[in-house]
Amino acid sequence: MYDFKTTMDKLVQEEVRAGRVRGASALVLHRGREIYYGAFGKADAEREIPMERDTIIRLYSMTKPVTAAAVMLLAERGELDLWDRVSRYLPCFRGQKVWRGGEEVPAGRENTVYDLLNMTSGITYPDEAHEPGRRMKEMVDMHVRRRRAGERVCTQDFIRGIASVPLCFQPGERWMYGFSADVLGGIIEAVSGMTFGEFLKKEIFEPLEMEDTGFFVPKGKQERLAQYYDMRGDGSFVPHTDSHLGEYFGEDNAFESGGAGLVSTLDDYSRFASMMTHGGVYKGRHILGRRTVEFMGQNRLSDKQRVSLDWDSTRGYGYGCLMRVLTDQGTAGTTASHGEFGWDGWTGNYVTMNPHEDLIILYFVQQCGADVLPAVRRLRMAVYGALED
Repeated sequence: MYDFKTTMDKLVQEEVRAGRVRGASALVLHRGREIYYGAFGKADAEREIPMERDTIIRLYSMTKPVTAAAVMLLAERGELDLWDRVSRYLPCFRGQKVWRGGEEVPAGRENTVYDLLNMTSGITYPDEAHEPGRRMKEMVDMHVRRRRAGERVCTQDFIRGIASVPLCFQPGERWMYGFSADVLGGIIEAVSGMTFGEFLKKEIFEPLEMEDTGFFVPKGKQERLAQYYDMRGDGSFVPHTDSHLGEYFGEDNAFESGGAGLVSTLDDYSRFASMMTHGGVYKGRHILGRRTVEFMGQNRLSDKQRVSLDWDSTRGYGYGCLMRVLTDQGTAGTTASHGEFGWDGWTGNYVTMNPHEDLIILYFVQQCGADVLPAVRRLRMAVYGALED
């Protein structure tokens, strides 16, 4: 049998050696036991800081599974209903319009919490390809300018801005990636009476001992925050300085983005993933109910909605509760078992959670717009090939 550690080291290290990323790390847990950890390259090349186990990285869209868990926690407590209209908690979403045929028309119905969880709301991200996307970009750019000018721009400011942009399609019509998770963060604030960050800290981060996870990096920990990079056309790297979706990680941050705002470490995120793969339980503490986690790990898209779930990274997957869910091994090109779920982030971070195998795979890099799919497929095949019954 091949040497699993050597194989994994080679796969992770090759991405750095080939110049595709500055630094990379990976962690694999099986049945609660660590079977692999490796880190290579630089977390910050300019300061010569290596990628380490406790390196803090920007999760970007790997924030979304945490947001979904927080919503489902409130749902299982009876504090919200998945079929509640969004406007029940955020009145600014009442009477939304849909962009159709070059004009705004009334929405056929209001969006629900369930629409947001499944990204079938019609709420877009900034996108120059269509009018709602262009308006969303203008809204984000305006709030970023306000924040840089010294104004306090909070989560609810962004929520109102999102609500002001027409939907790309009628609620429930199809799947589309967008600011749905950020709206869920605003709903959590309305239901709980806390800021989104306060709620996550009390209900998820503290019970899971996630000490390095939050919506900003304290001054005492900033030396551990990885630099993130853009790649130029000639293959060289340059530190990223823009705000992609309005996110900001300073101590004075007031926008707590449910779709892209968290920072974390390998070990911190593995604790969240462990809770998800163990029926909502971590070290004997019940964070979520078993049936709640089972609900989260299922495809919730109809065949019609699923047609637009057409990214390379989602081939063979369905979608539900802000996560991909494996439904077809062959199409996905993986030996993972059906029901494996997870998500990834704009800077190349990746998590997969498999309750059936009691398996967690985490892969962290910090390159903007990184295409880590080929590397991740190889890593996953190596991991599943090494598992024992």
